[in-house]
Amino acid sequence: MRALLQRVTEARVEVDGRTIGAIGSGMLVLLCAMPGDDEAVAADLARKIGRLRVFRDGEGRMNRSIHDVGGAALVISQFTLAADTSRGNRPGFSGAAAPDMAKALYEKFCDLLRAEGVPVETGAFGTEMVVSLTNDGPVTIWLDTVARQPLPPHMRRCRVPLTIFRDYFGNQRCTTRQAASERGRAPIAGRIRPRWRVWPGN
Repeated sequence: MRALLQRVTEARVEVDGRTIGAIGSGMLVLLCAMPGDDEAVAADLARKIGRLRVFRDGEGRMNRSIHDVGGAALVISQFTLAADTSRGNRPGFSGAAAPDMAKALYEKFCDLLRAEGVPVETGAFGTEMVVSLTNDGPVTIWLDTVARQPLPPHMRRCRVPLTIFRDYFGNQRCTTRQAASERGRAPIAGRIRPRWRVWPGN
């Protein structure tokens, strides 16, 4: 799942000119379910957001959670967080979960966030909405549960240290720069084209 968090002093969502959800101080959460997500992923994300320390303490530092400050969350379904802009100028959204699955996970996430002690307001899934907010800070944070998933088996077999990262589409990659140096082969100086490879176990 992907979530874009914004610390707000107020936020509201309208449908057809009618306000259906509004909060004061707290978080606006734009949420996108991805293929392969399940209730365990939703629970992990809800737990993370409920305990994330992004609110000011008495010294002005980000050291308090939404629960600590008595804030609320406005959670809006946002499939456009799965946008693919790698080709052409029109984004594609095939990377988002199917509507039925996405709706179920969205509703489950809201229930799980409430279970963390956070008051939750929601938008209307699958509906054109107008969202208004006042960003406090500004503070905007991107969360992606894919980044915390374990490495696939073919990467766990590697016997040399690798620099692991995720490409534009969220796929795990490892660069040869560190791997080459570990095996006594310096990378070519001045090379700017990325080269990816997984060193197999011997």
